[in-house]
Amino acid sequence: MSDNFLFAEEPEVNEAVNYGSWKVLIVDDEPEVHAVTKLALNDFQFQNKRLEFISAYSGIEARAMLNSHPDIAIVLLDVVMETDDAGLQVARYIREQLQNQFVRIILRTGQPGQAPERQVIVDYDINDYKSKTELTAQKLFTVIMSSLRSYRDIISLEQSRQGLAKIIDASVDLFSSHSMEQFIDGVLQQLTSVLGCDENACIVSSSLVAGSIQTTDPHDLFVFAGQGDFERQEGRPIKEVLEPALLDAFEEALASKDIVYRDNFLVAYCCSKFTQGSLLYVSGLSGPMSENKKKLIELFAQNVQVAYENVQLQHEVEDTQREIVYRLSEAVEHRSVETGNHVRRIAFICYELAKAYGLSEEDAERIMFAAPLHDVGKIGIPDAILNKPANLTEKEWQVMQTHSSIGFNILKNSKRSIIQAGAVIARDHHEKWDGSGYPSGKKGEDIHVFARIAALADVYDALRHRRCYKDAWTLEQVLAEIDSQSGRQFEPKMVASFKVVVPKLEAILQKYPDDVNVSD
Repeated sequence: MSDNFLFAEEPEVNEAVNYGSWKVLIVDDEPEVHAVTKLALNDFQFQNKRLEFISAYSGIEARAMLNSHPDIAIVLLDVVMETDDAGLQVARYIREQLQNQFVRIILRTGQPGQAPERQVIVDYDINDYKSKTELTAQKLFTVIMSSLRSYRDIISLEQSRQGLAKIIDASVDLFSSHSMEQFIDGVLQQLTSVLGCDENACIVSSSLVAGSIQTTDPHDLFVFAGQGDFERQEGRPIKEVLEPALLDAFEEALASKDIVYRDNFLVAYCCSKFTQGSLLYVSGLSGPMSENKKKLIELFAQNVQVAYENVQLQHEVEDTQREIVYRLSEAVEHRSVETGNHVRRIAFICYELAKAYGLSEEDAERIMFAAPLHDVGKIGIPDAILNKPANLTEKEWQVMQTHSSIGFNILKNSKRSIIQAGAVIARDHHEKWDGSGYPSGKKGEDIHVFARIAALADVYDALRHRRCYKDAWTLEQVLAEIDSQSGRQFEPKMVASFKVVVPKLEAILQKYPDDVNVSD
């Protein structure tokens, strides 16, 4: 080999900042080839990243290293090792078994006739082919540089594709909390790809989505969404996540309401009309930011906050709708001796029953918000009947039964899914599994599952609390009564689900008590 190959010099590199590295796998059965390659490329750098060398001395070792390091950028691959085509089999393994189309494969051979260049390039998806005798230090530098540029661009395109896929997927239901996190995660991936940095990025805020974590102190920041080191850190205070040096940069960005650039990361302030604002953190910058990239970051910071606040406003609207349902239901309940906490308990009891029964999270939440409307029809029942402590006469009982139809008629014409569910519950929650209920004598699965759940929740809560016509029952008495009504008043499967979550239901009663304590 020539002296140029062994002793080519490179300019000195400032090692004050660690920008990461590019992984290069050397596959060759000659130890001297490993040593010479490392020596020739010792001072190589691209985008402020040095090379990290990984050695394998056979095709079998190469496969193990490729499995352990999926982020290898370049493979310098010998052809003849333990077998005449060991290197070619490694190349085939990379493309066909690992399905890795990103890594750049440079075939180096000391016996060009053993593996003809044209056939190898066509058949094995090799990116470059070099004879060891022609591979001087300068040519090695050139081929590594061109291969890394290709690898960088391919990875950047793949990251952009993944980010775009996440954004498209999230746009189907952008304004739910989960999809917003997914949306921001996708945008973070797009931004890190455009900037050519690593995957460590996050958005933090002093106010998460409406109805969850909120604080009046702008310095109490929480992770809203993140990737890389910040993946699965959502909801955690940044004081528990960040190093002191990073915290200082976050405080500076918050105080200046601007973008703070450091050696290899940035913290961008995202302005807000409704909150103290949010902060965007991205690390692994490849070098000084150009003006175009700075403009991109500024635009991104503005637009992310707009999308974030749209979600907050949507949640505020939803919370307002739910509160109206609660207050309407409480107004009806206050006409009787039952307290408003009855409707809150019914909501949470129905949620737990729905989940135990096997309904989806969406349906469980829908019945939770709709169940408080189950007795809204009592607004049409006279006080003398509604609050009568003695047994009702036959005529009075007929009037009392009309509250199911009254409630249904009040709610039935709404186009809102929660109100529609409330109408069904109001109409059918006094129907019984064996068909002996009212108002229509429905039986079995002809009764909507929401109504079957609400019926059991209503009876459980009513029995466990004092009413004008009875004292509170003990838990043992309630369990015995509900069990005796399995197959009669209640669906057997529903009763079985109820028994599983009794401890959770009892906790709900303790959390939302009436003025009169629950009986032990």
